[in-house]
Amino acid sequence: MSAIYCWPQSVYANEDVQIYAHCEHEGEGRVRVTRVGRENNVVRDIEGVELVRQAIPHDAASEGCNWRITTTLRADLETGFYLVEVINEVETSFGFFVVKPSTVVDAMLVLSTSTWAAYNNWGGPSFYTGGHTSSLKRPLPPGFLSKNNLQRFRLARLQDWTPIEHKAFASKGYSQWSMAAGWANWEYLFVQWAEAAGYKLGFATSQDLIDDPEVLDQTNLYLSVGHDEYWTREMRDCVENFVDHGGNAAFFSGNVAFWQARLEADKLVCYKMKPEEDPLAGTELTTTMWSDPLVGRPENEMTGVSFTRGGYARMNHSPMGTGGYRVQHPEHWAFANTELQRDGLVGANAVVVGYECDGCAVENRRGEIVPTHLDGTPEGFQILAHAPARLWETKHLPQALRDDYVGELNWVAERVFGEDSSDNRALLQTGYAVMGTFQRGQGTVFTTGCTDWAYGLSDPQVAQITKNVLDYLA
Repeated sequence: MSAIYCWPQSVYANEDVQIYAHCEHEGEGRVRVTRVGRENNVVRDIEGVELVRQAIPHDAASEGCNWRITTTLRADLETGFYLVEVINEVETSFGFFVVKPSTVVDAMLVLSTSTWAAYNNWGGPSFYTGGHTSSLKRPLPPGFLSKNNLQRFRLARLQDWTPIEHKAFASKGYSQWSMAAGWANWEYLFVQWAEAAGYKLGFATSQDLIDDPEVLDQTNLYLSVGHDEYWTREMRDCVENFVDHGGNAAFFSGNVAFWQARLEADKLVCYKMKPEEDPLAGTELTTTMWSDPLVGRPENEMTGVSFTRGGYARMNHSPMGTGGYRVQHPEHWAFANTELQRDGLVGANAVVVGYECDGCAVENRRGEIVPTHLDGTPEGFQILAHAPARLWETKHLPQALRDDYVGELNWVAERVFGEDSSDNRALLQTGYAVMGTFQRGQGTVFTTGCTDWAYGLSDPQVAQITKNVLDYLA
């Protein structure tokens, strides 16, 4: 099957991007580049490009493809996400690059490209099927960058699929992992809505927080959208320093920074549940759960919440819930002009609470769910709304995962509380998706505590909350 990737993944205007294409059917083809946003505008359409077969290394997953350049583009373009199509008579392959902003923007959307890399199983295993190293210099599987029927082909709707829909998904050739990561899930929907609403977004990648942290100088608001699971120490340092010095952060995302990873020469590295196998085991760079005592830097300190106290929603062996959040502070600025009342639901019709959710250790105090702060959630964190979630046990894991994968309920019980016992699992079985906010340093942090917020942006109340957050923090 044909495939392409672009390098670098992000550039400034007037810098060059190389396109690397492998085509089973050699001959002339074309390269089409489209800026994807409120409107999908074709900015390049190059015919007569020579397309050839390229060798696929046996270690492409960990070491990259090292293909010869198919063509080079000068990115004399505005900031944005650019979908690259290499087209011949038989098929179309997709790649991407990002143009970063050179002027001030309302908010900086940092794409979750490190998480895309973790789920990438093109040319070899992902972090979920036996791999620990993922080269960024290789294609992404089908469905990560372009996919039809996004509202239906999502994990929170999987339980509702008919046999016909299962066949339709398979017939498209999409990777089964394309619902768990990639542009074509959450970020695409958010960008469409935000640009239509008049917001000027800047674009960057996860790696830019490491290699080009000054990219945040063009904004007062950092944005994370969707599934943002893998963070390096440099990424966290960048965002936390940004907020501490007066920037703001909005996490319209879930499962955020659950795993510490490393970027090594354009490769993402993470040993996850096998930290003892990491060559840097025993150091502060050990790649495993951020909340693990081996690392000792719970992600709650950055976002207010953690997957260790959340889990899954509207999936097998998890709460089906209503698909929405139950509001407990309707007077908060985030709910202005929504007409929401206490204990009212928001986002239920669109199922904004689905897939992976972040929460915090809580207690019920006179009918209100409040943080205990025993898990690293900062003092001052306010829970605005919540919904039920639950971590999976090992016996409930999907078959697609490698055989030695451990359920997060068992893993967190062992690592955080010292033993995978029934008593410790009981402490974690009642999880939440938590929407909340807090002050960190001189800045403000807002989180939805769930991956699927962007699917609800056609709902007037979900859209109004999003607008309130952007207007207040930008």
